[in-house]
Amino acid sequence: MIKKWNIIIIILIVLGVWIVYYVATPFLFNPCRGVKTPKTSEIRKTVTMSEIQSLEQRLRQDVVELAVNIGERNVFRPNQLHRAADFIRNTWKKQGYKVSTQTYKVRGIPSENLWVELKGSDLPEEIILIGAHYDSVIGSPGANDNGSAVAALLELSRAFSKMAKPRRTLRFAAFVNEEPPFFLTNQMGSQVYAREAAKKKEKISAMISLETIGYYTDKPRSQAYPPLLSAFYPNKGNFIAAVGNIASRRLVKKFTGYFKASSDFPCECLAAPQILPGVNWSDHASFGKYGYPAIMITDTAIYRYPHYHQATDEADKINYPEYAKVVYGLTKAIGRLANEG
Repeated sequence: MIKKWNIIIIILIVLGVWIVYYVATPFLFNPCRGVKTPKTSEIRKTVTMSEIQSLEQRLRQDVVELAVNIGERNVFRPNQLHRAADFIRNTWKKQGYKVSTQTYKVRGIPSENLWVELKGSDLPEEIILIGAHYDSVIGSPGANDNGSAVAALLELSRAFSKMAKPRRTLRFAAFVNEEPPFFLTNQMGSQVYAREAAKKKEKISAMISLETIGYYTDKPRSQAYPPLLSAFYPNKGNFIAAVGNIASRRLVKKFTGYFKASSDFPCECLAAPQILPGVNWSDHASFGKYGYPAIMITDTAIYRYPHYHQATDEADKINYPEYAKVVYGLTKAIGRLANEG
């Protein structure tokens, strides 16, 4: 009898593990299952190859400015950090924006968060915040991390400056001091910013953090994952990902749906507890801390990019044609989010 119960217990344990791994895990962590991607022919009706090529050229120019002309930029290289801030500020001024600044000191070095915004026409109190950090890790020129995201941020602000006013306010923010040794500390630029936003009781309906978005490859087994997830996602690093914690699950699904509605570029999504490595590895975590819905858009960084946090994270490592397609899709998705009924 004892042996019989032992066998039953073992069977139940195996069954439980199977249910958790093959049924519950994808259901809980991937809220975008079933979200359809339109046919390529449908996408081509809304965008031309020349538009993508022009977008690619502008993105390349900005990445080169940040990673080559400026290079490593952090509080340990304050001149370069301030040059990067000035580049962002001057670009926004040329686009016709008024630039706001939040300055604080880290190790005696003035550090700036910068932002601009387009006031919403119908719901100006509701803010869609798109952010990217502009510092690079010590020892790296930071082309992909995070020059690719900053260039995308500047392109998004440029694109929306030429469109009709969105229903909700669009705010574009460049954060400082995201990289170690300030990551997830009170000196991290986005934490300083989010804390002040919560204090002011700002209504941030969605925070979208752009983080390392320029590297794509069709090479098999080029994509790695945190534990448990490899069975449910592609093994090729040829997609963009929308990532958030469980509290931001609805935003993850909504944003991914909007992206896929206007782009045939592969897009995956994940909503998981922050204990899972990678889920909180960007500025969106600072906003989630204060209860704001917040997600990260990423090429998955360390899980794919061989030059992550290395001196070899250079401008020529970025896959510009694919990167431009991603930024086009982001523009459309953010527009849908800002104008949804």
